[in-house]
Amino acid sequence: MSALPVLILAGSRDGAQDPLARLGGVSHKALLPVAGQAMLSRVLAAVNETPAISSVTVSIEEPELIQTLLHEHSTHAQPASVLQSQPSPSESVADALQALGTPCLVTTADHALLKKEWIEEFLEYTQGCDVAAAIAVRPVIERDVPGTKRTYIRLSDMHFSGCNLFWLGSPKAQNVITLWNRLQQDRKKPLRMARTLGWSVLLRALFRKLDSYTLCKRIETLTGAKVRLVPLSDGCAAVDVDKPVDLTLVEALLSAPPTQH
Repeated sequence: MSALPVLILAGSRDGAQDPLARLGGVSHKALLPVAGQAMLSRVLAAVNETPAISSVTVSIEEPELIQTLLHEHSTHAQPASVLQSQPSPSESVADALQALGTPCLVTTADHALLKKEWIEEFLEYTQGCDVAAAIAVRPVIERDVPGTKRTYIRLSDMHFSGCNLFWLGSPKAQNVITLWNRLQQDRKKPLRMARTLGWSVLLRALFRKLDSYTLCKRIETLTGAKVRLVPLSDGCAAVDVDKPVDLTLVEALLSAPPTQH
């Protein structure tokens, strides 16, 4: 694979008022200490260990907050830079793509468990598509993180949770981001969402008859982009730090001995 830039989404609308930022006594959620190390620092370390990554860009609303941290993680091979984030994740990704182009890997600053192995496994299955999202299916999550409560997308052929890893492989990815932004804006307006996705897709989803193939084909019809869901082999990849209980879980997983699946 040719050199690949990575975008790390680190923005937070609440800044220092974010519950996790308050919990950690930091100015921003991305700087929350996790087992003694800032979340963002852990993500930067993982991407810096990945040979396929050529450069690192962090999107955050207050770039001055992380300049020192970025300097610590910048290398000649993988320089780190920063972009001003936009009001929503979809807008931040759209803005960053103007600077970074495609292909591009996207992840998030709260992915504190991120591992080089997960990135490499994901990238093995992204070739030939315009957009891909890493996922973990429910049985794998329950095997590797028993007792955890994750948010699942329930399709007829699988229940899965996202893993905060996205592949934007061609300029067609911009069409998917535009669709994402529309759905984000209409998330409290079901009729508008139905008009965007199509009534047949909405009804299938409501009656739990929507499968992953139909969902991806519908997105392809709407955007012209070939979309793929990539299941990862480690259920821990679905664990991010979004709530205080997640912080407790992540620190426990970091302190546990490694397991073989």
